[in-house]
Amino acid sequence: MMRREAICGALVLAGLAGPALADVTYRAAVIRVDAPGPLPISRLDLPPDDLGFAGAALATDDNMTTGAFTGQTFETISVVATPETAEAEMARLLDDGIFFVVTLADAATTVALADQAGDRALVVNAAATDDSLRGADCRANLLHVTPSDAMRADALAQYLMWKRWDSWFLIAGSHPEDVALAEAYTRAAAKFGAKIVEERTYEDTGGARRTDTGHVLVQAQIPVFTQRAPDHDVMIAADHAGVFGDYLPYRTWDARPVAGSAGLIPTSWTPAMEAWGATQWQNRFEEGASRLAQEEDFETWVALRVLGEAATRTQGGDAAAIRDFILSDRFELGAFKGQKLTFRDWDGQLRQPVLLAADNVIVSVSPQDGFLHQTSTLDTLGIDRTETECRK
Repeated sequence: MMRREAICGALVLAGLAGPALADVTYRAAVIRVDAPGPLPISRLDLPPDDLGFAGAALATDDNMTTGAFTGQTFETISVVATPETAEAEMARLLDDGIFFVVTLADAATTVALADQAGDRALVVNAAATDDSLRGADCRANLLHVTPSDAMRADALAQYLMWKRWDSWFLIAGSHPEDVALAEAYTRAAAKFGAKIVEERTYEDTGGARRTDTGHVLVQAQIPVFTQRAPDHDVMIAADHAGVFGDYLPYRTWDARPVAGSAGLIPTSWTPAMEAWGATQWQNRFEEGASRLAQEEDFETWVALRVLGEAATRTQGGDAAAIRDFILSDRFELGAFKGQKLTFRDWDGQLRQPVLLAADNVIVSVSPQDGFLHQTSTLDTLGIDRTETECRK
């Protein structure tokens, strides 16, 4: 039934788009930049070899389903790079005429690739959550489909305030990205009226987390590290680097829930997501990839579906027309989140609900009821127009 609905939807879209133009090919690329780093705490968290690329494959198939009725073809090139080879790979893609590039990279590499692309390609960030990319380091040719740190922090803050857990004990890692994430939670607390009763820093000493004899040691360290905190409702972990967050639940001195980078986690996607037709997406992904979808897979799928939707509506293959349509108020995308998603014109961020997940359960979805906005309730999450530091 869902397959028939998809085909009928494609026919409707074809009719809305006007007469089909035959032999129009849209070529895109996904470049994943794998940087060296410590092993994850658990082997269960080791990334699959096709991380992100499996989502790209599904998106390309979905685009082709519609393309079959509109005379359009979609091709996607998948590239694995390192920080040292990323610019060379981007140069190769640009020279090959690729005008739509999805990046799975850290913030610094994402900015460098966007600058390199200039007006030759539209770059879509599907991994870096840094608020700076949507603020002082924003670029006119750079869009973001992954929710920012501010959006994720606001999503969690709304739920905690709905629960009336308004006293937070914030623990931040020592890496720059951890500090920036902690700032997002501090901002969210001020925005929604929570109180951070204390903030502590967990220093990364560089231990080999998977090879240390360490679980017994951690069991002794974490209670000591978290003791003597002022009374609080919840502990918030700001641990982008993945150093300590997973060790907090069930080891804290006080019996309190953990949220943020561990425990109750704000995320754009999880295999537990089944509402709003997401089950059929998950099933199709698993059939093609023989594994569960991760956040990067979903984000890459969204990024390439942005291209597919814009191509259907504009046709003709003109890169400038596609970019203009994506940034216009006419663009919207369905992505199994209960609402149509659109881009913010002030910083290129995709508006979207944020899931709050714990283990194998969706606990809630933000924005929460009662949090209002003059334009869109989705704009209660993240940096609003009047707050932006983006000057494109």
